[in-house]
Amino acid sequence: MPQSTRSARRSYSSLLICIVLLVGGAMADLFGPRPYTGLPLLAAAPLVAGALLSFRLALAVAVLACVLSVVLDHQLEHSVVALVVDVTDIAVVGLTALLVNVTLQRQRRRLVRAIDVSEAAQRAILPDLPSTAGPLRVAGRYEAALAEARIGGDLYAVQPTPFGVRALIGDVRGKGLQAVGTVSVAIGAFRQEAEHAPAVGELARRMDHALRLESERRSAPTDAEEFTTAVLAEFSSDGGTVRLVNHGHPSPYLVHEATVTLLDPGSRRLPLGMGLAEARAGGAPQPDSVTLPCGAFLLLITDGVIEARNADGEFYDPTTGVLALRAFENPGELVDALVHDIFQWTGAEPQDDIAVVALTRAPAPSWPSAHAYHREPVPRRSADGE
Repeated sequence: MPQSTRSARRSYSSLLICIVLLVGGAMADLFGPRPYTGLPLLAAAPLVAGALLSFRLALAVAVLACVLSVVLDHQLEHSVVALVVDVTDIAVVGLTALLVNVTLQRQRRRLVRAIDVSEAAQRAILPDLPSTAGPLRVAGRYEAALAEARIGGDLYAVQPTPFGVRALIGDVRGKGLQAVGTVSVAIGAFRQEAEHAPAVGELARRMDHALRLESERRSAPTDAEEFTTAVLAEFSSDGGTVRLVNHGHPSPYLVHEATVTLLDPGSRRLPLGMGLAEARAGGAPQPDSVTLPCGAFLLLITDGVIEARNADGEFYDPTTGVLALRAFENPGELVDALVHDIFQWTGAEPQDDIAVVALTRAPAPSWPSAHAYHREPVPRRSADGE
């Protein structure tokens, strides 16, 4: 649900509470047993408004409470002293509520500025994916578990390289802003080494080395070991073949004509940052090769997708969800449908960070046929120009 919609609903609910308090106070004054009155309810209305509504609405509720108190005291023929005391009580509470409102609004503005700066920094680390990369069309979506964060512990990247388009999706240990530092190291290592590592397995080895060095630099002797689960993908020049290396990460899926196939790796490997056995032996993990037919999608996910639970505690299964019910025209449509289906499954906001990337082969350009290039021969001029 968009943030503006949630804010509007909260304001509406808060205003409704204030109206109920004012009406309840008036009913208590008119029909309640003596000596009980509705003064506490009338005074509570501006206090609630000051804490939850805008300054103008809080001021309006405070003024309305004062006017209502005067009307009720006059209607019940209370003494002038009682009338003044009641109005003064409500006015003092209303003034206090307005001061609280000003303080809260100032703090909210500071928080918004801090979140804007944080969002800009996070987007610099994890920018939006390109819509196209080499022979591929690309779409991605990130839903952070923390409402204050735009990214958390999940990461992804897609980059054309001299060796073909390479893609990364991963999940660092932990989540939220604490994991952003490790995300920056993983993304930086991928972007740097993807241009130079001749094979996707070698790219994984180099990323593991960078993350392991960063973990050793940051960690105290008592700290738990940091690591990053990841899937690395390398596409052939035409996008028809994908080479995959999986390091302890949820397996990707092949989505083609409403059929969803789980691409389990041939062998399980340690997460990045833990020191690959292959790296110590001087070798590199061998990738799994998968054919990507025209119209098919390679779907990369993080564990927030398959660990999303419904009200009965059942995990979400992409092979039986919306991906298995319809065909998709483009990766953006697929990603949006999947995320929406997950939210429908859980009935709430993300329970964990969710990252989704879909890649498909772009349609071949419709080159003009040979006869379109046919030209009539240009008459050659004679020596005298005729």
